[in-house]
Amino acid sequence: MSYSSGRGLRADALGTSDTVVMAVAGSAPAYSIAAGTAVLAGAVGLASPAALLYCAIPMAGIALAFSRLGRIDVNAGASYSWVGRTLHPFLGFLSGWALVVSATIFMVAGSLPAGSMTLALFDADLADDTALSTVVGAAWFLVMLGVVLGGARLTVRAQLLMTGVESAILVLFALLAFLHQDTARSFDPSWLAPGHFDGVSGFASGALVAAFFYWGWDVTGNLSEETRDSRRTCGLAGLIGLGAVFVLFEVFTVAANVILTSDQVQHSGAGVLAVLGEEIWPGWGGRLLTVAVMLSTIATLETTLVQVTRSLFAMGRDRTMPAALGRVHARWNTPWVACAVVGTVALALFVASNALGTVGDILGDAISAMGLQIAVYYGLAGLAAVVAYRRTLLSSPAAFLLGGVWPLSGSLFMFWVFAESLGELSPSAVAIGLGGLAAGVVPMLWFWRRGSEYYRPARLDASRTVEARSVPGLSPAARSASYEGLPTDF
Repeated sequence: MSYSSGRGLRADALGTSDTVVMAVAGSAPAYSIAAGTAVLAGAVGLASPAALLYCAIPMAGIALAFSRLGRIDVNAGASYSWVGRTLHPFLGFLSGWALVVSATIFMVAGSLPAGSMTLALFDADLADDTALSTVVGAAWFLVMLGVVLGGARLTVRAQLLMTGVESAILVLFALLAFLHQDTARSFDPSWLAPGHFDGVSGFASGALVAAFFYWGWDVTGNLSEETRDSRRTCGLAGLIGLGAVFVLFEVFTVAANVILTSDQVQHSGAGVLAVLGEEIWPGWGGRLLTVAVMLSTIATLETTLVQVTRSLFAMGRDRTMPAALGRVHARWNTPWVACAVVGTVALALFVASNALGTVGDILGDAISAMGLQIAVYYGLAGLAAVVAYRRTLLSSPAAFLLGGVWPLSGSLFMFWVFAESLGELSPSAVAIGLGGLAAGVVPMLWFWRRGSEYYRPARLDASRTVEARSVPGLSPAARSASYEGLPTDF
């Protein structure tokens, strides 16, 4: 795999705490709960906590896969590079493309609630105005695009503020929910059991939405070229971030089951957290949780921009997409062409989204479509980790379980959810999800025919430990190109 020899991303800009914050912000706990709870309840009813629990187990296997792959290949493209260098370059490109498409769809699915929640702070009736929500959401998007363009340090400083306030509000209301007395029903342990699912297909539909809840922690992989000691830090931060959001998701879905009626959950849509807040703390609760959702939505817009621009940067650098995408700003060390392209496409989608229906309608189909694409690139990454470490899996019980069984189980789970969900989703969700993936075949074949060296990769094999070359001025990506393996300790 080739890398450009020009200016690269800013190395060693982020530390461990920075990447943990980015992992939590990437999964956007408040936004995910607000946007996904009604969709998840519609799929599995009161079994929402169970869907999140049973999806978290294989998702942890994918996080382990990302951690292990990041030890042997530092690359802003993350799964795009790993899958291409272990399974097949075509699969690697489609893995990266799936992330790019899902992130692009999220520009609409995330920006609309950002605008809607901002308007709700001033007038609840304005929050349902799709056109006005689009304008305000687009404004927030442009602000975050400017922050991402300004560099990794500026990006993290903004996240520390937004995610810090969001997390403090969520923890406060988690405690208040535990103490709340006026409830719609009592806690039922069966909500965490598989008995509430409507068969296998019902569980698969719930798991697809649950995958959307968790999606985003893997932004740490895309930041690996800009992180100190990234071979250890990025994977660890992803695991910590996944664990933190899992706890918040479980607490709030249980609280919604206990405090709200089924009608309240279904009819409140993306405003479910505000409704829950009003029940817990009348007067102030709804406003505070609306602020949390707004901050979470804006924060995850930022992390999604990081993912998609770094992925496009890696593709441009490898000449699997137009080479201009691999250009880096001389002052900020950020992929400014990729930022400009993403901004232009997203703004066009904002305009088009006005013809698609209400905020709630757009969110429902977008979440399901993104779930399909997330399942694809997570599943491929899990399989790639097993292949990369195949020669070392029998070296110890830990290597076999944490490096083989768990990532492979996570991978198979993602592929199974993808296949089972196709028959359950709406035609528009399937068209968006599969159509977006199929569109990637065109640039893949075009640049393959043009002879990109990405399609002649140096294979990843963790059983071979070769010391990375330490050349002054050499970018982390270039050092990674010569790095064929690491010891398999955890």
